[in-house]
Amino acid sequence: MRHSSTDTASGGTSAIEAVNVTKTFGSGDEAVHALKDVSVTIRENEFFTLLGPSGCGKTTLLRLIAGFDHQTEGTILLHGEDISLLPPFKRPVNTVFQNYALFPHMTVAQNIGFGLEMLRKPKAEIENTVGGMLRLVKMEELKTRRTDQISGGQQQRVALARALAPRPRVLLLDEPLSALDYKLRKDMQIELKRLQLETGITFIFVTHDQEEALTMSDRLAVMNAGRIRQIGTPREIYDHPAERFVADFIGDTNFLTADLLSADGGAISVRLTSGREITLECDHPAAASRHLTLAVRPEQVRLTADGSASPLNGVLENIVYFGTDTHYHLRLQDGGSFTARLQNSRERQELFAEGDQLGIVFDPETVQVLRD
Repeated sequence: MRHSSTDTASGGTSAIEAVNVTKTFGSGDEAVHALKDVSVTIRENEFFTLLGPSGCGKTTLLRLIAGFDHQTEGTILLHGEDISLLPPFKRPVNTVFQNYALFPHMTVAQNIGFGLEMLRKPKAEIENTVGGMLRLVKMEELKTRRTDQISGGQQQRVALARALAPRPRVLLLDEPLSALDYKLRKDMQIELKRLQLETGITFIFVTHDQEEALTMSDRLAVMNAGRIRQIGTPREIYDHPAERFVADFIGDTNFLTADLLSADGGAISVRLTSGREITLECDHPAAASRHLTLAVRPEQVRLTADGSASPLNGVLENIVYFGTDTHYHLRLQDGGSFTARLQNSRERQELFAEGDQLGIVFDPETVQVLRD
């Protein structure tokens, strides 16, 4: 079946579409719903990330796209073509796994060319493609080295080159950086984004690491309990989380309870637990509930020794120095906790001590009104 591959919402062309996809393992009382009516459009030449905690369904969705599993309901489309019934080897899609699955007795070059040999490509084409892939991943000098004689980061590059060599239309990456140490992971994040830009291939990346998702993605989908909770750019997801789970999962967040006083179009007036009233922007209906949850990022806060005009006040309980910034942990008047993250600089000379009574200041436009 052919569908339109135009993503009307973005004006771009869709590479992968999941349409009302459900995946159930088992039956009856033993049934486990790994995915529940999931729909998402991933654009051509996009670095798209599926982000969420363990068991949220992100790897299951990746396996459905690859063809390793088949959905219980719904459709998987590749450039408008229904590929739901195609076996993995007939899908122009390649996967890079966590364990890389390299052949230790083969050289770097032989590993990269293996898939092309299985496709019975001409020898000259294989040599030319392998050479191009070696240059792409900067492994020319190690092409004759066996893969059990190179580092984990180098093995990662070989696995990527092997997956990219047949020029798949979509590359699936199932937490491929999880086995690397912190510094190497940071380096490989940059390399992955560079490879995606240079090849123009759609990358679909699975991770539970929020920093990876924010660093590399053009867009990302935050998943939980088999559903997609929000889709957007990293900035949209971080600055404008739609609900508490997203705000809590992405970065550090302070949650405040407020009473709704009035709503007028996109503006609402609320009363904080401190008794102070503030006016906020709200892009969804808020009149149905008199109690709202607000989200305030720690880096969007200022502290002051004079709290007379501050929206909130708290007692400073703990100070944690992180080099680039310092985290101040406060106890609010209502007993709740609150964290402020202030960047360290020569210009900021004001120092606070544990036990100080401080005012907490934030701009109303930085406060998010969440859908609970």
